Amino acid sequence: MFKPPVNLEQDIRKLVAEVLESEPEKIDAEAKFVEDLGMDSMMALEILASIEKQYKVVIPEDMLPKFTTLSQTVSLVRGILEKKK
Repeated sequence: MFKPPVNLEQDIRKLVAEVLESEPEKIDAEAKFVEDLGMDSMMALEILASIEKQYKVVIPEDMLPKFTTLSQTVSLVRGILEKKK
């Protein structure tokens, strides 16, 4: 049975914080990346590229608009990782 990384949310929170030049603990799980955190499209692509590289997955382009909050991103990445195994 597949087990996703234990610290998936923590890892993705760190990636988001790094790109936003913020502290990880300041990234609320439900904060909207664009509206609440001021993320632009280039930052979003940088985060997704980092996720793909770190977890060795490919995120389909049609899924990109669904990555709107940290919790949504964690959920989507978990789903992609589960399909990978």
